[in-house]
Amino acid sequence: MEDIAILPITRVRRFNRIVAEEIGALTDQFLGRDRPMAESRLIWEIGPDGVEVRELRARLSLDSGYFSRILRSLEGQALLTVLPSAADGRVRTIKLTAAGLAERGELDRRSDDVAAGILAPLTDRQRARLVAAMGEVENLLRASMVRVAVEDPGTADAIWCLGQYFQELDRRFKAGFDPARSIPADDDDLRLPAGLLLVARLHGRPIGCGALKFHGSAPAELKRMWIAPDARGLGLGRRMLRELEEQAASHHVPTLHLETNASLTEAIALYRTSGYREVAAFNDEPYADHWFEKKLGPLPRPQP
Repeated sequence: MEDIAILPITRVRRFNRIVAEEIGALTDQFLGRDRPMAESRLIWEIGPDGVEVRELRARLSLDSGYFSRILRSLEGQALLTVLPSAADGRVRTIKLTAAGLAERGELDRRSDDVAAGILAPLTDRQRARLVAAMGEVENLLRASMVRVAVEDPGTADAIWCLGQYFQELDRRFKAGFDPARSIPADDDDLRLPAGLLLVARLHGRPIGCGALKFHGSAPAELKRMWIAPDARGLGLGRRMLRELEEQAASHHVPTLHLETNASLTEAIALYRTSGYREVAAFNDEPYADHWFEKKLGPLPRPQP
């Protein structure tokens, strides 16, 4: 773990304690109902239309054994049913019963009451400050929950991310985008030792990607960097770029090259503010208007 100052950690822990106490997470009768917070949260997350078991478990990052115990408890209370999916019998779907839907409505009402109780003692100005601060905290927490890891380009999530990347380029480039005309970064180019692909996930859902193509002692290429529109504004583009740079440095890459199109103004701004300098064209990429380079320093030595 990176060296993080003690004071911020202490404040985060104090914030967590205050929130847990204020919302009633410390009792087995969350929101005045005869069940703990985890069970009530599952009822709310299942929603009126139901959800796949694997999707819900991934969304909440719950241990499979603990998750199964919660499901059995709620089934025993006749609040939900778990059935095979009509489309695929191997996939299980959770649906709330009529009693479960009624309980979800009651939990919604009581949650509104708790929120109103938090705001009621404050002045209008204090309420505005608190709500704005909560929005900022929510975004920062979402960013902290993103996980980035090397992934084979042949997985379903990797294919989806790359497909979304191509679709966005096709929408934004004036003349559209045809991958067949572009310098390739095929699956084999994005597997070690030729290269690698990073995929970012939030609650188990893919939200971004980025890739490297290695060329021995020559500069490596940074490719296929994309963040889902609903995950932008969280600083994930800069984080993905940093993760790619760290991967490159760990593979002893001295220099990174990338090219980009003039329509991708946000990406150009990111590269320029991240230490990339514009250079003369180093390839014949037909969709490129700008070419960038960055010298990478050695990775920091681990602390003893």
